[in-house]
Parts: sequence; C-alpha cells; structure tokens
Amino acid sequence: MLKNSSKKPRLLRFKISYMAMFLALVLLAISALPNLYPAKSWLHLSTTQSQSHSQQLLANTPSQQSVIDFLNQHGFLVEQSIQVAQNSLSLNVLLQEPTKSAAAQQALKSEFTQLHAKIVTHQTSPGWLQSLGLAPIKLGLDLNGGVLFVLDVDLVKAQQEQLDSAYEQTKTIIRDQKARGIRVQKNTHGFELHALPAAKSDLAVVQANVLKRFERLIATAHSQGNLTTVAFSFSEQGSDMFDKEVMSQTLTTLRGRIEELGITEAVTQRQGKQRIRIELPGVQDPSEAKRIIGATASLDFYQLKEIGGKTFTLQNGGSITLDPIAIFSGQHINNAHAGRDEWGKSLVQLSLDSQGGEAMSAFSKRNIGKPMATVYSEYYKNAQGEVVKKSEVINVANIAQHLSSQFSITNMQSPQAAQDLALLLRAGSLTAPVTIVQEQTIGPSLGADNIHNGLAALMLGMGITLAFMALWYRRLGLVANIALLLNLTALVGLMSLLPGVVLTLPGIAGLVLTIGMAVDTNVIIFERIKEERRKGRAPYQAIEQGYQQAFATIFDANITTMITAIILYGIGYGPIKGFAITLGLGLITSVFTGVYVSKALSQTLYLKLANKRGASA
Repeated sequence: MLKNSSKKPRLLRFKISYMAMFLALVLLAISALPNLYPAKSWLHLSTTQSQSHSQQLLANTPSQQSVIDFLNQHGFLVEQSIQVAQNSLSLNVLLQEPTKSAAAQQALKSEFTQLHAKIVTHQTSPGWLQSLGLAPIKLGLDLNGGVLFVLDVDLVKAQQEQLDSAYEQTKTIIRDQKARGIRVQKNTHGFELHALPAAKSDLAVVQANVLKRFERLIATAHSQGNLTTVAFSFSEQGSDMFDKEVMSQTLTTLRGRIEELGITEAVTQRQGKQRIRIELPGVQDPSEAKRIIGATASLDFYQLKEIGGKTFTLQNGGSITLDPIAIFSGQHINNAHAGRDEWGKSLVQLSLDSQGGEAMSAFSKRNIGKPMATVYSEYYKNAQGEVVKKSEVINVANIAQHLSSQFSITNMQSPQAAQDLALLLRAGSLTAPVTIVQEQTIGPSLGADNIHNGLAALMLGMGITLAFMALWYRRLGLVANIALLLNLTALVGLMSLLPGVVLTLPGIAGLVLTIGMAVDTNVIIFERIKEERRKGRAPYQAIEQGYQQAFATIFDANITTMITAIILYGIGYGPIKGFAITLGLGLITSVFTGVYVSKALSQTLYLKLANKRGASA
C-alpha cells in the first residue's frame, strides 16, 4: 500500500499553484465577457447650460416628438428614444443605423441651433459587468471608422513668443524699479541688457527678477569698455524642458477640446518631437472637429495705454494702443459659456481661477470707469506658408464696478462665434501654434469590413491549428487545444482590462500570430515529451522532464520577441503600436497558458488515465 501511494504523483503539492492559475483564468474570462455585448452609439440631445437658465429659450426648445419626427423625415430612422429629464429637453436617441449618427448629429445642429447634440457610447453588457467597471476592447480607426489628424506644433514660434514676453516684462521691470542707465534690446537669440557702470547694482536686480520669472532662460554677461552687457536666451536644457512643457500643455488642451466635442474614445498621443496624433473613432464628419482642434485662438485682457503702448487692430476697423503686458490671459479661465444679454446679443460668460480672479479684482478696483480691451489672437499661414499671429480687439468696455472672478464678454459677432469661443476657452488656450499636416477619414463600412475579414482570418487560422494538433498529438493535442482557447480568452480579457489598449487591424494580425506562437510552445514541449518517452521514462516523468527542458528554449525565444514588441511600441504609432501591444501581451499569455496551464492539464489528464487503469486492474 505504501509502495503504491509513493509512486502516485500527488496533486496536493500543486494545489496552491493550480488554484492561482484557475483564479487568474476566471478573472481574465470575466474581463473578456463584455466583448460579447457590442456597444451602441446613441445621440444625446440637450439644451446648453447657458440656455437652460433662460425661460424664453426654454419655451422655444423643440419637443421630443418634433426631434424624432425630424430625424425620421430626413432618413435617420429612430429605433429607440429615452427622455432623461422632464423639465427640459434631454433625450437619448438610438438610430436603426448607428453608422449614420454623425450625419444625424450635423443635421440636428443645423436645424435646432438651441440644442447641443453629441454622440455617446452606451454599453449593452449586463449591469453586474458594468458595476465591475468592465468594458469591451477599444477599437482603432481601421476597425471602428473615424478621423485621423496629425498636428505639427511650432515649438520655434512658441520659444520666440516666450522670449518676446520676457522682453516686454523686462522693460516693465526696469521702469518699475526706476533703473536708470539700463537699455534693453532684442538680438538673434533673445534679448540683452546694456548698463553703464553706475547702473551695475540695478542691473543685478533686474537680471535676478528676469531669471526668477523665466526659469528656462540663462544670462550671459560680458563687458566691452565701460559697458556691461547681459544676454538672455534659452539654455540647451531649458529649451528642451520648455519644449516638453509646451507639448504637454498642448496635449492637455487638445484632449480638453475633444472632450468638449463629446468624443469619449479618442486617442491623443505624441508622434516624434513636435507632432501630435489624434484618432477620433466613430467621427465621420471631420469639419467641426477640424475647426475646433486646429483652432489656435487665445484671449488676453489689456489696459489702454496711449504712450509707450502697442498698437492693435480693432475688429470693426481702426486701431488702438494697449499696454504690452496683459492683465491676465486665457489660461486663467476656468469656465466659459455662450449666452445672450437682455437685448438678445451674443456674449460669453467667463469664470476665472483664483490667480486670474485676484488679478481682475485688483485691476478693476483701481480702474473703475476706465476701459479694458479684450484681444482675440490666432495663428494662420500667410501666402508664403509662414505661421503668422493675428490679434484684434473684439471688445472695449468701461469697467462699471469692482469685478472679481466672473464677468462677460459682449459684442460677439454671432451665436456660433460665441459658442466656439466658449468651447475653446473651456478647453484652454494653446501656447504654441498648431497646423494640421495630415487628415484621413475611414468610413464605418470599411471598418466593419476590416473587422469581418480580420475575424475570419483569426477563425480560419485557429480552426486549422486546432485540427492539426488534435490529429497529430492525440491526447496531448487535446491539452494544447484547450490551452490555446484559454490563451485567446486570457489575451482578450487582458486587453479589455488594461487602460489605453486599442485593438487595430494589425492587432488582429497579432492575435493570429499569438496563436502560432502558442502552438510553437506546445510543439516544442510535446516533442521533448516524446523524446523522454522513447528513452523509456514513465509518462508522468516524461511530462515533467519535457516541460522542464523545453522551458529554457521557450523563455529565450519569447524574450527576444518581447524585445522586438517593446521597440515597436516605443517607436510606432497607431496601427503599429496596436500590433506591438497585442504581440507583447500575447507573449505573456502564451507562456502562461502554453507552459503552466498546459502542464497542469497534462498532469491532470495523466492522473485520470492512471487512476482509470488502476481501477480497471
């Protein structure tokens, strides 16, 4: 009895590892479940926030039935509609053909100007899956359809703007300190101060203040005769840090603009040193997205200054002289909404952050009854292809009372101009001009074809592989097939679980490649097991030795492939990055299921066969 029990392999020693593997597979399988319930695109219609406070505008808001009738009459057949709120129009609409949602959105915006229409994605998975925060894999442009933009960020122009700002503020510092004998002028790399011997102490104070305000600049001093010169410019490290800050701020601003457009599945990432790649899945009409994303508008507020000021163009013609230093800029605006005044004219209501509110409060308190100008600036390309900044005064108004963090900009040209400006201000102003250098639109039908063809290739590859393994390796082939199915489930679950993972058409190719690599793993192991059996080892020992000896080869092969995947992920964009992600995650799941899970299955299968033979004997 003791002899028989000592020869039997015991599962107790593997109990913890088996349970851990089982738990991991269950969790990954649950994570993969939402992919069985495809998300649906709904149209969400509502009144804007500024309009919701106006009883007159609420009275003119269209009814739910009139909106549905309009959609049906224009070929956008409504499958289902859900009213979210009772007091005002807040409606979710599902079309029979969700691919027409973008076109319906544009039609609604044209017909009902008082409505805000956006496309939202609703999950159809069971509530318990949604309560766990689980969602299907995000699909890339080539599978979901949409728009691709590549933007070029003019970092050189941004640095020049920073140097110009430092130059103007340096003149203000010299004037405020009443420093005599110091002259400031621009040069090719920035600007410089020239000081007479009597002004050396003042020069040191001015230099310290400039470097304190502009940390990325360096000062280089030299003397020529009795004249001391201090030149300010970007250091190499300061230039790199400034460029990184500009790119980071630009990414943040663009993401804010995309969110304001109601696009929730966008992918925004850096591409190289000074380019940004934006993927907008599901968007079929790029005109509005292009207009908002590519806009370089900024807003600044200035005090009038007739002597020593800077000349700006008025929107309605003429010119005006303003202080070169802004009271505060658009970056201090927390919120902005379009609306109308008591005479029905368009305006933009602003809410400032604490710093902007303090600046506005201090300025308005000192200047009640005096005018303040609002300057609207944007970049454009001239006939020579050069990026030029155009600034014009859109509003000059007397400060009637002590203002704080909330006030309005009146005199807007149109309701659309007010809405666009409010959207841009909510998302934030860009510190560098951007230009769209690439634009591509992929239709939803093409995306559906890509999904169909990609999945067909995946199913065909898996079917052939499963048949081959079952015919060639018999029982071990059954183990390999189970491990292969678990591998695919685990990979889909892992991709669904990780944030930022997007499945593209090359990503589906990565899934097919993962199947091949997983089969390679099992083939190596099973051939080793065959060799051990030919040497006369018992089945259990052959399985143990086969997995043990094959592991080093499998590990080395997967490590080298993982290095390739990491390199592709680091230097690739869009579909290439999608392929790299799928490949890298597939390597992890292939080793997990192909080595550890299949080993557990092989040992379990051997135990059942051994127990069956023992019972029959």
